[in-house]
Amino acid sequence: MEIGRPSITARGAAAFRAAHQELEGGRVFHDPLALRIVAADADDPVLEAAFHPEREDVRLSVAARARFAEDAVAAAVARGVRQAVALGAGLDTFGCRNPYEAEGLGVFEVDHPATQEWKRDRLAAAEIPVSPSLTFAPVDFERQSLGEGLTAAGFDAARPAFFLWLGVVPYLTHSAVLDTLALIAALPHGSGVVFDYGEPPGALPPEQRAVHEARAAWAAGAGEPFLSYFTPDELADELHRLGFCAREDIRYRDLTARYAGGHRVGEGNADLGAHVIHAWTRG
Repeated sequence: MEIGRPSITARGAAAFRAAHQELEGGRVFHDPLALRIVAADADDPVLEAAFHPEREDVRLSVAARARFAEDAVAAAVARGVRQAVALGAGLDTFGCRNPYEAEGLGVFEVDHPATQEWKRDRLAAAEIPVSPSLTFAPVDFERQSLGEGLTAAGFDAARPAFFLWLGVVPYLTHSAVLDTLALIAALPHGSGVVFDYGEPPGALPPEQRAVHEARAAWAAGAGEPFLSYFTPDELADELHRLGFCAREDIRYRDLTARYAGGHRVGEGNADLGAHVIHAWTRG
């Protein structure tokens, strides 16, 4: 992992979101800033790979995940939530686009201080204005907790909040994932979160397990090893124990079909047990 720059997986997600705008016209997820924020990475192999025609399944899956998350934010705003938090925001542009600014939604972006400084330089170079409703919350987890970092940035723990937490959970330890979910569950009713996770490799069919192991080896080689897995039943029990009262858990392949007009992820690009989940507390 490169210090002071978004991880290769974060850059990859941004590249696929950008490629989706150009190659599929943003039909699943519209992000007018996606291409601009990655434009300086034209020579990055990660960006180049995202534009390959055969990567359509991945582009649609990444776009569907983002669409699902932002639909969940819309639902949270409708029930009165006025704080959103993007954990491990990377090159995500929601905070700059914030379609609910007029309704009073404030967005906090959480990332490592050096990564966040890099992103702010990138936004300036791309002439993407920082919305008045966006607050950067630099958190160095070796020195402070998430709660401390958010409080220092002006986050109000006495009010409900919604968390966007995409492309992060598999790279955290089991205990770190549950600690973060506990923090969210302890907020006032109406709070919620969208995050993705993977099932244990042993739960996959043999052919998918082999593909997963190859991807895991690549991620580890890039300094981003997979550290946690959950079964759907295990995660449902944990969420219930923590105080979440409702949830929607959906496989990547089904999520893509939902938003991409019935498009099914091809066998060569199986979702490998990846899920996206929306959980919220009463409110």
